[in-house]
Amino acid sequence: MLQILQSKEISDSIVEKFNLPEHYEIDRNYEYYYTTLMDEYNQNVRIGKTPYEGVNIEVYDKNAQLACDMVQSILYYYNQKVRLMHEEKFGEVVAMFERALTKKEAYLDSLNVRFTQLSTEYGLTDYTAQSEQITKGYLKTMDGNGASYVNNKEVSKLKENIEAKGAEMLILQNLIISETSKYSNMKDEYEKAYMDYDRKFTYVNLISEPFPADKKAYPIRWLIVLISALASFFVAFIIILILENYKGLSKSP
Repeated sequence: MLQILQSKEISDSIVEKFNLPEHYEIDRNYEYYYTTLMDEYNQNVRIGKTPYEGVNIEVYDKNAQLACDMVQSILYYYNQKVRLMHEEKFGEVVAMFERALTKKEAYLDSLNVRFTQLSTEYGLTDYTAQSEQITKGYLKTMDGNGASYVNNKEVSKLKENIEAKGAEMLILQNLIISETSKYSNMKDEYEKAYMDYDRKFTYVNLISEPFPADKKAYPIRWLIVLISALASFFVAFIIILILENYKGLSKSP
């Protein structure tokens, strides 16, 4: 999380959104413009770890509300970045399943085409059931009043067809059942992966809402410089005065 929050992509987005070069009064034509801008940004935007493994974000600015808005935007761009990373990874999984499903569908279609061909050309529909009926007809052991009306010609023809294509039909039936089950399971996995890919979660557990400070963190820089300069001048003046007095006393009779 710290690595993403401190990424160039997020800092560049904040710079662009709040027009920080103008806000920090940095000339875009300056030779070291970007380095100066990032130095200023890193001084004012502080992202660190708390003692309890949380993340603390502080933004310093002359405008307290602007600083608060920048924190909100950092969180927003963080959510966007993590969502994009997840979409890229889950997108790869979704694409993998789509390729596998397309291949499986083509294989199932080829099995069904062959099954239809055997049914149409050879009259084979169910190997087990038809084998049982042919055996009864061939041995003339059919039950009921229709036992004496067995079509021996059709029975013989179907028997020949089963002998020629029955094994293939049985294999096709088992393959279609097996491949349909695999396809169904794969489709379930694909739908789960797509749900992960399509989700619009946020990835920040916000403990404390960002808020604008009600007092300054430290005085304005020019005031610090002015006070430091005046203090230095005053100390230097006192030292010079003491030295001059010392020289005057050393020359007295």
